[in-house]
Amino acid sequence: MPKTPGSLAAEQAQPPADAPVDPNKVILTIGSTTLTADQYNKMIDALPQQYQTYARGASKRQFAENFVQLTLLAAEAQKKGLDQDPAVKEQIEVSRKDILAKAIFDDMQKNLKVDDTAVQAYYDAHKNEYESVKAKHILIRVKGAPMPGVEGRPELSDEQALAKANTVRAKLAGGADFATVAKADSDDSGSAAQGGDLGEFRRGMMVPPFEQAAFALKVGEISQPVKSPFGYHIIVVQEHKAKTLEDSRADIEKAIRPEMARKAVEDMRAKANVKIDDGYFGPAPPPTPAAPAGPPAAK
Repeated sequence: MPKTPGSLAAEQAQPPADAPVDPNKVILTIGSTTLTADQYNKMIDALPQQYQTYARGASKRQFAENFVQLTLLAAEAQKKGLDQDPAVKEQIEVSRKDILAKAIFDDMQKNLKVDDTAVQAYYDAHKNEYESVKAKHILIRVKGAPMPGVEGRPELSDEQALAKANTVRAKLAGGADFATVAKADSDDSGSAAQGGDLGEFRRGMMVPPFEQAAFALKVGEISQPVKSPFGYHIIVVQEHKAKTLEDSRADIEKAIRPEMARKAVEDMRAKANVKIDDGYFGPAPPPTPAAPAGPPAAK
């Protein structure tokens, strides 16, 4: 749709998204109240992430219009004394508690001291998740495997596939180039085009027989044929990495802090004199087991 002169002029009036703005520049005036760019950004920083995106993105003009309306209506409500209405005061108090509760929970997650023992226990329990390998493979597919075969190649029985896998391994052991053999013989067409390269992967990302073999191999060692539901794999590991406790500490602390904060809230409740009328609210639900924290992302 062609742009009208008016729409073009409006576009030209918009500053570039990345144009620097003087933080002390007044960007919004509502009656006698002014808001500088710095004040606006601090206000937006306090909002949930989805609103920050809205307030700073293509809809920031609409956000400003909504803020103006909100400010004018709130001022008018105070002028009429509605902020002293019992029902309104109760809503304000509920909102206040909600904001403060979120603030203290966020503060707990950031500032609770993480015990070295807890870090060590988490690391020990998730040690395998801090390992990764970079590997290549050649797949000899068996008939009925849950993946399509390469067009033009015959379906192989288990015995035939194993025999071919042994032949392929013998080529490699004799000095044949892995990438060349993978492109010629592998039935995993995706990795074959890359010379058999699978890139880097962690535990839990491959089928168990393949994973067990790959993580047990020494770097540069050519595996014996490894059977999986897809067929027989010849694997060579190019790199095997394992992050130490100290390398992982920051990620571990980030992973366990939310559960620590939840535990702190439970302790607060246990120490408080809390009574809930079962006859009015119904019986208390059975306790829900705490979900284990997931592993930090590999880096």
